[in-house]
Amino acid sequence: MTTHISPLAGKPAPLSSLIDVAKQVRAYFEVRPDPTIAAQRVVFGTSGHRGSAFDGSLNEWHVLAITQAICDHRRTHDITGPLFLGIDTHALPEPACASGLEVLAANGVNVMLAMNDEYTPTPVISHAILAYNRGRSSGLADGIVITPSHNPPRDGGYKYNPPNGGPADQEITAWIEAAANRYLDADLKGVKRMLHANALNAATTHHDYLSAYVAELKSVIDMDAIRDAKILMGVDPMGGAGVHYWAAIAEQYKLDLKVMSETVDSRFAFMTLDWDGQNRMDPSSPYAMQRSIDIKDRFHIAFACDTDHDRHGIVTPEAGLSPPNHYLSVAIDYLFRHRPQWGAHAAVGKTVVSTRLIDQVTAKLGRQLFEVPVGFKWFSSGLLDGSLCFGGDESAGATFLRRDGSVWTTDKDGIIAALLSAEITARMGRDPGALYVDLANEFGNPVADRVQVTATAKQKQQLAALSSRDVAATELAGEKIDSIIDHAPGDDAPIGGIRVSAASGWFAARPSGTEDIYKIYAESFHGPELLQRILKEAQATVDSVIARSGARSQ
Repeated sequence: MTTHISPLAGKPAPLSSLIDVAKQVRAYFEVRPDPTIAAQRVVFGTSGHRGSAFDGSLNEWHVLAITQAICDHRRTHDITGPLFLGIDTHALPEPACASGLEVLAANGVNVMLAMNDEYTPTPVISHAILAYNRGRSSGLADGIVITPSHNPPRDGGYKYNPPNGGPADQEITAWIEAAANRYLDADLKGVKRMLHANALNAATTHHDYLSAYVAELKSVIDMDAIRDAKILMGVDPMGGAGVHYWAAIAEQYKLDLKVMSETVDSRFAFMTLDWDGQNRMDPSSPYAMQRSIDIKDRFHIAFACDTDHDRHGIVTPEAGLSPPNHYLSVAIDYLFRHRPQWGAHAAVGKTVVSTRLIDQVTAKLGRQLFEVPVGFKWFSSGLLDGSLCFGGDESAGATFLRRDGSVWTTDKDGIIAALLSAEITARMGRDPGALYVDLANEFGNPVADRVQVTATAKQKQQLAALSSRDVAATELAGEKIDSIIDHAPGDDAPIGGIRVSAASGWFAARPSGTEDIYKIYAESFHGPELLQRILKEAQATVDSVIARSGARSQ
């Protein structure tokens, strides 16, 4: 059992698949969402509110309502410092930024906009918030990132980062979501707004995000080691928000780093299509990463980041594209051996759907494991106070502390994860693909898969409500089930699904928090045949839950 792969996967996007940007922007302004339709209300998923202007799920009214709700939250919690605002290269962030600025300015918020209308990666906003708040106990800053991350070009997204610099937690997003929906229900009554021209002349400051971030990279990555080893690197920014950051990094640190393309096109016409024939800028996908894989032999190490540069993809000459779980395991093993100033008791953070190999590596390092639901918000407080040195998830998101053990970002940072692969290659004399083979030989070579299936909103709700009580089985692929969890071991938070584990493998099932799909994750330490048995039983469990829920609703 595997994900159904489109015949277009890995091939250049045909013209017929590209969005009409002008039509999309018109829909953003002209389509008025109907708050009586659930799909058109504000819903904060794993990371912010996402939707499409074409579907009435992310339009100007959503942005106006959410922004006013954020202003209300700031006022309620006495957040009086500047708000750092960044956008990515999708089509909707630019008009959404204009709409949001009109509300922020009308509410008297000092907004930090990027100099020269530059795009701003998600981790750079986190870095800026933390830099401003360092040493302060009042007048704290927060931020908004306008991005749907790696979602297809038709989508948009709106994220809020509170003063801890990371994605807002569930308590905050629930409050903002409820307030925003009240504004939609009231036809935006109570939303403050001023003309865009006046908003630009209000309390706004143009901030040099790029220079501030690039100048500090040496505090988190050993740039001297990369330069001195003459590591030849190639990077594909995937037309994303960091497109102009890489040349600046190469110049500042005198690196042999070639930027494969600086093309920005909100249709993303230069991409190869993902597994389902969608145009998705996912650096963990071998289909979307085809351009980088095709030229892997030209570099010692190559990498890419998604549209808001919070995810990474690592490509080596021999192994090709490293599965995210492989690279995370190598990165953890390397970092804890080469960061002597990190706290002795700081833990390793992983999500419940990441490889069990991380557990084994962490145990060997003598570190504690902190296992959380999917979503980087669960790592933010630990990264901020230093109780976590590293946080990572199986969808190619990670960040870690500075070399001196202080916080770098509390949101995913694809840029430092990518550059770390070059540091590893420089200092170890072998790339992460080769180093993973060593770990696999030591701990066993797990095989894993992630099945993704299109799902309705109702089906996603049914899967999110899965609990250990819904699994009657006592065996998984012929082995005794050791555990069935619906709450994460690290913080006892609901995982929005279940994970079923046995000695030789496990599976987890949960709905996506960002797209209309559900996901089944599985891993086997006894080869692909066992993996397929696990996947088959996992799918049967999911089908049973959906069937039972459907029968009850009739």
